[in-house]
Amino acid sequence: MATKIHPTAVIDPKAQIDDGVEIGPLTVIGEDVQIGAGTKIGPHCILEFCTLGKNNWLTGAAYVGMPPQDWSYKGEHKRFIMGDSNVIRENVTLHRGAHTDITTMGSNCMLMANSHIGHDCRVGNNVVMVNCASAAGHVEIGDRALISGLAGIHQFTRIGKFAMISGGGMANQDIIPYVTAQGDRAKPVGLNLVGMKRNGFTREQIKAVKHVFKTLFFRGLLLKDAVAKLRAENLPAEAALILDFVEASKRGIARPRRNSGSLEKDLAD
Repeated sequence: MATKIHPTAVIDPKAQIDDGVEIGPLTVIGEDVQIGAGTKIGPHCILEFCTLGKNNWLTGAAYVGMPPQDWSYKGEHKRFIMGDSNVIRENVTLHRGAHTDITTMGSNCMLMANSHIGHDCRVGNNVVMVNCASAAGHVEIGDRALISGLAGIHQFTRIGKFAMISGGGMANQDIIPYVTAQGDRAKPVGLNLVGMKRNGFTREQIKAVKHVFKTLFFRGLLLKDAVAKLRAENLPAEAALILDFVEASKRGIARPRRNSGSLEKDLAD
């Protein structure tokens, strides 16, 4: 498979470009860039200090490995690394690390137009960020999370696996796995049952997730006591993941509001 580079593209002579890469017009490939086989980079992109895996698609006007938006950054050699088969749409901005060596993103993600991943983030696999969704510095986003349009994630906040942030939400505390969260200072309003079912969760696994959620938030227990109670049970790994997430929290866990009709419906057996 031949490599195709448009004559107007500007390529650093030390860039490592594998077979089958396509680079569009007026794109700039700068210092310390590695691009995996089969990756397609559209027009007007800028890449520097980054590694892209195989078969990624940057449709155009994407900026990858840009300097972090952090006053403390003084030009240190940091990087952005992504895996394979990601789709990066127009005007997406992906910044390299500032306080750690790298910002990372996994494989099979879709970042829609104008979305942003800030410095030192850790983004998993199969993550979707809808138009204008933004993750500030040091954010962690778990596998198969969905960040809806115009949603924002505060720095150092974690979003759990299979969690969903609704459109316009602003998460400033950790969002546990499997929930749908919404609102300013986003809180869980339901379980992402559709996402779990689509990904093959069994009835028993979903029931265990519901049990953990209800024990954590609706049994009148202190959070640490609820975790200890659940640890003594023989939970499947999918449900125990919530406990691991809670115990690792530094910013605190976003807790559901009571008397939510949709949440009560989701928790019904």
